[in-house]
Amino acid sequence: MRCRGGKRREHEPTVFGLLVWALIADTYYQAYAAYGWVMFVSVFFWLVTVILFVMYLLQLHLKLYMIPWPIVVVIFNAAATLLYITTFITCSASVTQTSWLVWEYNRRAAASFFACVTMIAYGASTFLSYQAWKGVGSNAATSQVTNHA
Repeated sequence: MRCRGGKRREHEPTVFGLLVWALIADTYYQAYAAYGWVMFVSVFFWLVTVILFVMYLLQLHLKLYMIPWPIVVVIFNAAATLLYITTFITCSASVTQTSWLVWEYNRRAAASFFACVTMIAYGASTFLSYQAWKGVGSNAATSQVTNHA
């Protein structure tokens, strides 16, 4: 996602996604199939987001010019948003309060909250990357075409 000055901002979904899978990983989630899905989605998109961030940081996307990066980023963010919607719903529906495992309830409830925040962050990234792909918000000086023959 681009912010003012043309710099990339991908750290919000990365930090929140890390919190989701770290909080779930700190509980006994293996007995619950729903948390397997939450872990898969959160770890997968966290890793891919970190890889894309490092690629942009090292400017490797400029060397791979044949790949349409704006479209790739829009599709990636849209897929992350859709799958994080299912993750948020699954994680929230699976939180049950138990009297003898209060810390697990707190961690799973916090993971549900951060799954919602991550979903919103990826949704915002989808919106902004779509606008960057379509060129919405560019000024008149950068969008004029000169056809001098």
